[in-house]
Amino acid sequence: MSAHKYPRHRQVTLALSGASGAPYALALLGRLLAAGMQVHLLVSSAARVVLATEEGEQWPGKPDALAALLSERYQAAPEQLQVYGKEEWFSPVASGSGAPRRMVICPCSMGTVASIASGASDNLIERAADVVIKEKGQLILVPRESPFSALHLENLLKLANLGVTIMPASPGFYHQPRTIADLVDFMVARILDHLDVDQELVPRWGYGQKKQPGA
Repeated sequence: MSAHKYPRHRQVTLALSGASGAPYALALLGRLLAAGMQVHLLVSSAARVVLATEEGEQWPGKPDALAALLSERYQAAPEQLQVYGKEEWFSPVASGSGAPRRMVICPCSMGTVASIASGASDNLIERAADVVIKEKGQLILVPRESPFSALHLENLLKLANLGVTIMPASPGFYHQPRTIADLVDFMVARILDHLDVDQELVPRWGYGQKKQPGA
């Protein structure tokens, strides 16, 4: 299946920026590809530093080499994973006529939040987000910062008022996690739910929970 034959509802843009949270991004990428989604992947320079620090990952700088590496790792179908450079302005994600209607930035740095909120569009991640907002698509930001400053909150509120979904990387504990992977899966499951991608990573509230003593 060639890239343009994936219908819009089976496409998603996934961007990694320079916040902590590389395990979330890797798990989400794997789940999206396993679900048969075509993923348009964008990776910032700072995200590469985070990947190396948190996961020991040294990703190649050239998009074609990275696409080949990750396609083999996740057993993606031909052309299912599309990778673009940070200034690849002729890529589909740079235009409303070609970009997927859905985009996730995971993890999302507060610098990226600020740039999107100001409409800067200085790199492809910012431009792709700007496109999704202007086309009234679905943009999900997964910030990982603590504490939030008043400036952070103002920028997040500005984007939320534009219809952007703000989903901080704050995993819950009601599914009784035992490992770091369980915590990662909690957030990945919530993102997939919002993208309307089927998942069975975490039991839904009211289904599969243990009853409270005396209930």
